[in-house]
Amino acid sequence: MGTRIEIDDALIYQVDRIAGARQRNAFVQNAIAAAIREATRWSNLDAAAGSIANDGHDWDVDPSAWVRAQRRSDSR
Repeated sequence: MGTRIEIDDALIYQVDRIAGARQRNAFVQNAIAAAIREATRWSNLDAAAGSIANDGHDWDVDPSAWVRAQRRSDSR
């Protein structure tokens, strides 16, 4: 199974220079997978934006003290 994708010769030259002509397919697959992971990560971050209230947190008064307390309470 496969899909034909047209890629500019200059870009293919760069891919071949980095990965080698015999590794072109694996390089392109890995690049696409990385781009999908990044796009998914940004989509998840955008979806989560605003999901935490702006105030009413234990750390609002003194964030550094809150962090220190969290670190002290962890036995690791």
